[in-house]
Amino acid sequence: MKPKVLISDSLSPAAVKIFEERGVDVDIKIGLKPEELEAIIANYSGLAIRSSTKVTSKILDAAKNLKVVGRAGIGVDNVDVPNATSRGVVVMNTPFGNSITTAEHAIAMMFALARQLPAANASTHAGKWEKSRFMGVEVTGKTLGIIGCGNIGSIVADRALGLKMKVIAFDPFLTPDRAAKLGVEKVELDQLFPRADFITLHTPLTDQTRGVVNAAALAKCKKGVYIINCARGGLVVEADLQAALESGQVAGAALDVFVEEPAKQHPLFGNEKLICTPHLGASTNEAQENVALQVAEQMSDFLLTGAVTNALNMPSISAEDAPKLRPYLKLAEQLGTFAGQITESSIASITIEYEGEIADLNTRPITNMIVMGLLRPSLDSINMVNAPVIAKERGIKISETKSNDGGDYNTLIRLKVEGAETIFTLAGTLFSGKPRLVAINNVVLEAELTPHMLFVRNKDKPGFIGRLGTALGEAKINIANFMLGRSQAGADAVCLVAVDGEIPASVREAVKALPGVVSAHALKFEG
Repeated sequence: MKPKVLISDSLSPAAVKIFEERGVDVDIKIGLKPEELEAIIANYSGLAIRSSTKVTSKILDAAKNLKVVGRAGIGVDNVDVPNATSRGVVVMNTPFGNSITTAEHAIAMMFALARQLPAANASTHAGKWEKSRFMGVEVTGKTLGIIGCGNIGSIVADRALGLKMKVIAFDPFLTPDRAAKLGVEKVELDQLFPRADFITLHTPLTDQTRGVVNAAALAKCKKGVYIINCARGGLVVEADLQAALESGQVAGAALDVFVEEPAKQHPLFGNEKLICTPHLGASTNEAQENVALQVAEQMSDFLLTGAVTNALNMPSISAEDAPKLRPYLKLAEQLGTFAGQITESSIASITIEYEGEIADLNTRPITNMIVMGLLRPSLDSINMVNAPVIAKERGIKISETKSNDGGDYNTLIRLKVEGAETIFTLAGTLFSGKPRLVAINNVVLEAELTPHMLFVRNKDKPGFIGRLGTALGEAKINIANFMLGRSQAGADAVCLVAVDGEIPASVREAVKALPGVVSAHALKFEG
């Protein structure tokens, strides 16, 4: 029996042709109400969508035969990915099909701001001919600040350099070598705000980037700065932007995305200093054709052969290797996630050493899992397939070594992360098939990584453990386990504390202020 796919959002006819030529039956039902989709979804093994269809837990409850959801585009905010994962539904996206289109939209918005084109157009249509009213600014020679210099941001940088602009970029994962190749100056965020004449955002919405452009940031900017956001709503605090537009601190803003979409009513609407478009970043014929073809090919491959490409919730592993690699993949994810949560500077290289029994296995998916875990705290829409690509875009070098000698362990993974300012190492093994951390920066300790943990680096001095326990006790944080290690007496030490719940930022800051503490990080791991 042929697999059957439902296309519930508008896709290129070429995508339908790919499904049919590959032997997949297709139904096209666009504009379904949630209850209508819920009533029919059990008839399909695949669902192809864009941004309009909401794949909620209720839809997934009814999707008894659904195997894959394919999103023609990058963002999967409209898909309940955790719920899909728990039900064995693969969620795929097409992360690179609309990069040029989105970058061009940002450049178009910049020009529109610089020359006040929408207001001048409306005035001229009204027969006013207000030539002296619309005095613009040149972009030539101006400084463009790019927040997020990945795939899209690097294209924006290239176009801006062609316009003879000076380009500065903030991206924790942008290495100096990659910046030099792009022709941009890598800066810290606090340096970008006061130097930029135009600021454009090209970063995903994460806990670290949410509200990155806020009142404090805008106050650091030049008076008369221009703000452009074609990335994600929520990166800019909209109320703070409104106040800055009204005060004149911001000369103009261009928004393609909003916190709540569709944005049919908004306090910013009607402000002549604001240019807004209805999330058109990916809306060109070329981009829609690209992502539609990609999602059709990916879904067909999966449904017909089991091949997985650009999956957000499933590793790319053959059926033969899966049983052998599964425990190692969990260990790899934990090591990468640990390193990703404590790495604060840009990453230049990742070195992974496989020792003992693991050296005889296919380690490529394990490496991909480590890289995914490492980058995931700062990036969304990252998976085992695209993690190496994204790392390469940021100039991060990845290397592997293998040795059949595991030393004291039958099998061992050692991870070294090198950045502009730090070198950090972790080592892990399997104990009865379960992941165990066995070294941090060459300090030996044994720890099971639990959902909520506190990691502290400190000087090995008397009284530290008591002070740390008191600080956590006063914050009513219950300690589940306490692991310690040191390089030698009185030297560097590490402390890994398993706790029963999330650690508030205020508690982390209180721990950082304790005598002898070098750094403190609240860590989260999936169960």
